[in-house]
This record gives sequence, C-alpha cells and structure tokens, in this order.
Amino acid sequence: MSATRPSLRRPASQAEVRPLQKGQQTKAAIVDAALGLATQIGLEGLSIGALAEVMQMSKSGVFAHFGSREELQISVVREYHHRFEEEVFYPAMAAARGLPRLRALFDNWMKRTSVEIDSGCIYISGAVEFDDRPGPVRDALASSVSTWLAAMGRAIEIAIEEGHLRADTDAHQMRFEIHSLILALHYEARFLRSPDSLQRAVTAFEGIVERYRIPGAGTADAAARPGADPQARSPRSPRRQRSA
Repeated sequence: MSATRPSLRRPASQAEVRPLQKGQQTKAAIVDAALGLATQIGLEGLSIGALAEVMQMSKSGVFAHFGSREELQISVVREYHHRFEEEVFYPAMAAARGLPRLRALFDNWMKRTSVEIDSGCIYISGAVEFDDRPGPVRDALASSVSTWLAAMGRAIEIAIEEGHLRADTDAHQMRFEIHSLILALHYEARFLRSPDSLQRAVTAFEGIVERYRIPGAGTADAAARPGADPQARSPRSPRRQRSA
C-alpha cells in the first residue's frame, strides 16, 4: 500500500487568523452602519463615500470589503433579514402550534413595526426603490420578503391543521390581509402621522382572525409547548443561501 501523501495545505497560523477575524469584524461594523443609514435614506442613498465618512475609513478601505455598491446593498438586505428572523420569527416558535403561534408572529411583527415607524423598514422602502428595477438587489429583497410571507402562510396552514381556523380558510388570502395591515400601518403612521394607527392595526388583525377562527378554538389559554417545532418551516435566511 502506498503511503498517504501529505497535504500541501498547512494549517493557518494564529498570526493569519487574527487579521481574518479583524477583517470580518470590520465588515460587520460597516454593514451595521450601512443598515442604519439605509433605514433613513434608503438603499439607493447608500454610497461607499458616505459610508467611509461615517466609519472614518478611506473609500478604498470600505470598497475592499464589498467590491461594489451593489454588493454592499445586498449585504444590508441580508443583515436586515437576519435581524427580522431573530426578532420576529424565532421567538414565536416558543408558542403553541396553531393560532397561538400565528398571534405570536403578528405580535412580534407589530413590536418591530412600532420601532420602524421612526426608523423605516427596508422591505417597504426597498420595494418602492426597486419594484421596477430588475437585478441582484431587487432579487435579494424579493427573496427575503417572499421567505417571510411563506413562513406566515405556513403558520396559517398549521392553524388550520390544528383545528383553530376553519377548514375552508384560504391561507393565501388570510396572509394577504395580514400583510396588508402592516403596509397600511406604515403608511398611516409614517406618512399621515395617525396617532391611533397601531391600535387600529391590532383591532383589524383580531377582526381577520375572528372571521376565520372556529369559535372557542386556539384561545390564549391553550397549552403552550415551548421550543421550536420541527414541522414549522424556518425562513431560510439569504445570509445562509445564495441570492436568487
């Protein structure tokens, strides 16, 4: 038997690992700053120059981490989606299957929305900026939004399976109505400055649920089953997959 050939790749030294870690930390800091800017001025307002000024770095230093303005914008979309998952989707998995979980998803969405009334929502502002502009940035945005809406739709389907919502419930229609509430809330709160828009969105959500709910099913005192449910479909973060 021939001897095994030694690998030509030597293990990375500590001296090599440290610059890599520092580079990743710097890139994460740039993306964080870019996300803060994007919520205020939109993805289209992002520029390597403006970001370099905020980070007190050279333009070439910022450019080295992304290679293009487009890649910077996509990185911001991915980071936004990751944070959305962490704040909205994953905490709701501790709620019982069915209507309690659907309510938790909406409640978490509302909490995030109440903050974004002041800061702005990348999904909404990005849709306005890129709705008629094909390309990788639009694809990343559309993929993120579609992933989240698919998760909401699956939560509705599970509520039907659990007997909390009527068997003839159109899950796509119900999801559409819930999504419409969030879009209307942003318009009413950010543009029209309606002071009671948050409560109206909550009231509207309850009206939607009551229209589809089986009387007495999926009430708040249903037994909670903490922990992630294996049948629930986690949104696949663009951070973990290639852009469409």
